[in-house]
Amino acid sequence: MTDWLLALVPQYGLWLLAATTFLSCLALPFPASILMLTAGGFAAAGDMVLWQAFAAAATGGIAGDQLGYFAGRGLGAGFLARLRSDPARDRLLARADALMDRHGLVAVFLTRWLFSPLGPWVNLIAGSTGYGWLRFTCAGVAGEMVWAGLYVGTGYALAGNIAAASQALGSALGMIGGAGAVLALGYWLFGNPHGVARTSQHRNSG
Repeated sequence: MTDWLLALVPQYGLWLLAATTFLSCLALPFPASILMLTAGGFAAAGDMVLWQAFAAAATGGIAGDQLGYFAGRGLGAGFLARLRSDPARDRLLARADALMDRHGLVAVFLTRWLFSPLGPWVNLIAGSTGYGWLRFTCAGVAGEMVWAGLYVGTGYALAGNIAAASQALGSALGMIGGAGAVLALGYWLFGNPHGVARTSQHRNSG
């Protein structure tokens, strides 16, 4: 399907890009990241306008987030319970639920681009739990702009070399995720004395 979609980019361009990011934010298997890299490459070649490609990608993602949020709000916890009947979806929903419970606004922002596989599930959980729409939207818009900027911009910078762009972005996002994990661990160790005390007590009792 990816090759078929890529072949349609020159013909349908911005509409295809927006539709793909929209559908990917609903947990549908569309290669939004690859299409954004490709659109950036077309912009580098002068076949698309860079800011329009960025705007189309971000707008599609924002619209998908909103639909997911209001689907969660309208269908509620019963719908999520039915989704959890599938073990793979249950694991994703459990991770998304834990992120929302601990981090809220930051979770919405980061799952647009850094932990994007969790994004559609965070949308549903945010809606079903009554998380504030304005906070969700502000964090979601910011995150989608980062997502679109990273992928369209990298495709533009590397002139459409999708393999090189994917490798560069994968390495960069991996480093960011690793740094974030180190910071989170540091906060837990040094900014959470109760957690450290519990750990020490547990070791002493062993």
